[in-house]
Amino acid sequence: MSSTTHQLGIRVSGLVHLYPIPEGDVVALRGVDLEIAAGEVVALLGPSGMGKSTLLRLIAGLFNPSAGRIFLGEKDISQYKSRELARLRGREVSLVLQGATNNLIGYGTVLENLVFAADTKASRARAQELLETLGLAPIAHRVVRTLSGGQQQMCALAVGMVHDPSVLLVDEPTSQLDHVSRDLVVELLMRINAEYHTTVVIVTHDPHIASAMPRTITIRDGRVGAEGRFGEEFAVVGQDGTLQLPPHLRHVLPPDSLVKVTQIERGLELRLVEEGDHE
Repeated sequence: MSSTTHQLGIRVSGLVHLYPIPEGDVVALRGVDLEIAAGEVVALLGPSGMGKSTLLRLIAGLFNPSAGRIFLGEKDISQYKSRELARLRGREVSLVLQGATNNLIGYGTVLENLVFAADTKASRARAQELLETLGLAPIAHRVVRTLSGGQQQMCALAVGMVHDPSVLLVDEPTSQLDHVSRDLVVELLMRINAEYHTTVVIVTHDPHIASAMPRTITIRDGRVGAEGRFGEEFAVVGQDGTLQLPPHLRHVLPPDSLVKVTQIERGLELRLVEEGDHE
């Protein structure tokens, strides 16, 4: 069994991304700061339209950010040219798109998909190894389009690992899967991390995945709003001192509230200033 020899961490600093449209720019990310250690498994959470998939694609090097920096290990990829980004995706970073069939050739077998994705002798040998290590050998000669949704997703993850990437990025791997298939995909992601020490970043809406992950990062309004550890969520203080309240507490301190901040022995106390308190 081989293993990833060069692990990579991820560091994002002041990341901003805009999508230009005729009516005016849409802000997808507005100053994201985060660090993911080499070999860590992290899930990116949050409602649709909050910037999770944009962040994943920026880390994958599909395009450059509007502002800010992205480091893979010591490499600042935020200013890479298209050719450099393509080389990065071919060697160190792998992105598995949402919808397993977007990553596969439907008329090919599982083995043929892995071999087709392999472009070197080493990666072709690795394709055979992955079938055994990831438990896909029994379906190696099945045509992809005849597989269940869960089996197709597992095949897509194996294809993403053919080049022995240091970072595996996965977008919504359990969408439209039943509970049994979902659990198998989660198990496979954890096995990939354990067997190959790959840094794994997953975008998901699935609360089951969130509760199973050692670390979650919630993106709200284009910023890091919270972090979680095995299902327990904590607010995060941003680099500029901003703090996003958990959604279920936002009614306590609604927008534009005046809040008195007092230092106490083990932190800070926040108190809503009612009309007349400051007179």
